[in-house]
Amino acid sequence: MFTGLIEERGTITAIEKLPDAVRLTVEGNKALQGAQQGDSIAVSGVCLTVVEQTPTTFTADVMEQTLEMSTLRDARVGLNVNLERAAELGSRLGGHIVQGHVDGTATILSITPSEDWTVIRFGLSRELAPLLVDKGSITVDGVSLTISTISDPTEASQWFEVSLIPETLAVTTLGLRKVGEAVNLETDIIARQVARMLAFLPQQNAGA
Repeated sequence: MFTGLIEERGTITAIEKLPDAVRLTVEGNKALQGAQQGDSIAVSGVCLTVVEQTPTTFTADVMEQTLEMSTLRDARVGLNVNLERAAELGSRLGGHIVQGHVDGTATILSITPSEDWTVIRFGLSRELAPLLVDKGSITVDGVSLTISTISDPTEASQWFEVSLIPETLAVTTLGLRKVGEAVNLETDIIARQVARMLAFLPQQNAGA
């Protein structure tokens, strides 16, 4: 379990292709403090398990399903990634509850800077759109954010916006992203649970 508060930006230093997976080696500092084999570290929002480590790097296996669902399918040596260690029981929950289970990706449609903040608009699929609400929580590349504006359900193309302060841009990879690039999305866990329960209501009513 994570909170979406990024501890540092790391760098992918090696990629090894396996028959049905990829083995990534990531360089970091804070995220490796106290890390042990078997620990969980979120890499741009994807929960990965440490299988090997050195004082400055950790290695994790990424299975095929995760590659298909996330931007890690396009991982390359030198790519910056957001890193967060799993939350400790009793620590402050500064963001929101994040599982590290990516629902899919979104595409950056526009980046609009201003003096005090930057607004980024993301396009997403109609499948994921119902799981987002105005002023609700969203995890973008592992970063816990609040949705500032969202598209109307009747619009053909669905989108949402977030407003980022300079600190968020400086300490996460969101400050490096460009229009047209893909990011990982994890929707709010409560929204996913509600959507799942509602999906069974028509079947229950039909059988009544």
